Amino acid sequence: MSDQPSSPPAKRTGKRPAKPHRRPQKDPVRFLAFEALRAVDERDAYANLVLPPLLKKARAKGDFDERDAALATELVYGTLRRQGTYDAVVAACVDRPLREVDPPVLDVLALGAHQLLGTRIPTHAAVSASVELARVVLGEGRAKFVNAVLRKISKQDLDAWVEQVAPPYDDDAEAHLAVVHSHPRWIVSALWDALGGGRAGIEDLLEADNERPEVTLVARPGRSTADELLDAVGEDSGLPGRWSPYAVRLAEGGEPGAIAAVQEGRAGVQDEGSQLVAVALANAPVEGRDERWLDGCAGPGGKAAMLAGLAAGRGAALLASEKQPHRARLVERALAGNPGPYQVIAADGTRPPWLPGSFDRVLMDVPCSGLGALRRRPEARWRRRAEDLEGFAPLQRGLLREALSAVRVGGVVGYATCSPHLAETRVVVDDVLKGRGGHQPVEAEWIDARPLLPGVPALGDGPDVQLWPHLHGTDAMYLALLRRTA
Repeated sequence: MSDQPSSPPAKRTGKRPAKPHRRPQKDPVRFLAFEALRAVDERDAYANLVLPPLLKKARAKGDFDERDAALATELVYGTLRRQGTYDAVVAACVDRPLREVDPPVLDVLALGAHQLLGTRIPTHAAVSASVELARVVLGEGRAKFVNAVLRKISKQDLDAWVEQVAPPYDDDAEAHLAVVHSHPRWIVSALWDALGGGRAGIEDLLEADNERPEVTLVARPGRSTADELLDAVGEDSGLPGRWSPYAVRLAEGGEPGAIAAVQEGRAGVQDEGSQLVAVALANAPVEGRDERWLDGCAGPGGKAAMLAGLAAGRGAALLASEKQPHRARLVERALAGNPGPYQVIAADGTRPPWLPGSFDRVLMDVPCSGLGALRRRPEARWRRRAEDLEGFAPLQRGLLREALSAVRVGGVVGYATCSPHLAETRVVVDDVLKGRGGHQPVEAEWIDARPLLPGVPALGDGPDVQLWPHLHGTDAMYLALLRRTA
């Protein structure tokens, strides 16, 4: 036994020893998703332009595989599509208006809400990963706030939250649909007016806007074929288009850039609705010669490339005009290698360099709100405002008037827009034909576009055509065909 005195017992202070500081761990997938959302918010960028270079950079580091890329893509697009619903849920879990919460904090909360309510990620993993992201990008203090909010969100599933935060349908149908389907109320109202019908149709449309669209390829006429593309992607990865003879649909995860015809510019990525617009204009009957075609708003070049190939097959030439020089260069790239004559110019379609009556066919795919492509650009629904349409209206009418001036008597004009909003579609055409707004009426007649889209169902009463995501699996493209009569 030792004869040394024993040490005195340690004093009890009642406090636990402080935990050693732990550096936050950077999750590359969630950090990349956060970077993309910040770019969308801060720079008004589009996710489909921001995300690919971020993914390419992450892959180049060697620690980012295809599963990581798929998760990052789902987190970005899923969060943007459901942002309205998630904002309503987050608002119910914080003690101040969302406008008083810093935007980066809202982005982390939205990412966390999507993992909790919109994916199969386990609750504990969704919360812990989001809090760790907050520690990395926001700091310890705000990470605690994120943790508290997400733990509240995790107590209910999406259906329960929607029932709590959405107004009852019978009290305010548009407000209910806006929260449930994550669209601004004014867009719900505009789409419902354009679609007509009851609740089922508008709900189907809004749900389709929130689904990930298929990747669709186009075999550019005279340079490739749908059969070639199908052979290249294989029967397990590709399907024929639903409506366009030039379309091939890729299975989920298909990589267009790996296909030789796409690399060489003989094929491209193009929604089937966009393809149908070009095909319908090319097949519309004209009276007399059919030698000179014009695409008056050609950027970025998808429709122009189709029209150039179809024109070449008939011995006709295409003039592709685009106001913005950088977009005109994209058109040149899309048309490079076309088998027939074509020309690309940078010109303003409202002050055209060509003489009236110069063309046999004219396509005017006008700038618009883009409400028909909300599946592909979900952030556009939060960026657009109802008053934006007032800015597009004079331009759309001016471009259609110039298109009808550019075509000869007996020739055909196609007015197209990637929007179903009535103020951008039928109203524009009617105003131009009837001379509203102080302009002279234009002597032209409607052509029924429906027979020029053979096999496509649910095209309405005509003569114009409106495509829909939930009915046709395409963007909501609009097309009116007009023949100049005098």
